[in-house]
Amino acid sequence: MQNLHPAELAEWLAPSAGGGARDAGSAARGSGSAAPGTDAPLLLDVREHWEYALCSLPGSVHVPMREIPGRLNELDPSRPIVCICHHGVRSLQVAMFLEHRGFESVFNLQGGVDGWAREVDHTMPLY
Repeated sequence: MQNLHPAELAEWLAPSAGGGARDAGSAARGSGSAAPGTDAPLLLDVREHWEYALCSLPGSVHVPMREIPGRLNELDPSRPIVCICHHGVRSLQVAMFLEHRGFESVFNLQGGVDGWAREVDHTMPLY
């Protein structure tokens, strides 16, 4: 499990000059491009329903933290997953949980949606 800063996630999600998304390792290190066949990450938002209704990252999938154990079968253990919450604490717990259950490429968005709103998308509401 790795921590990912909002700017690193934004870089990973941005199309590269070759037309594809960058891989997590290169985004976190700031070099290289995605390996052929590398998928964009699943953005897993683990906040409560009311929080997700206030704001979310485009394309994110909402599964509240308390529902993760019962919905593991909905997640692909081989796909990169970026866990997201409000400030990065709950998502860190979920990321560690997933890693301990065999998920291969798990990341925690440090600072959560609050960090994303402050560093990347200044139009996202803060709460």
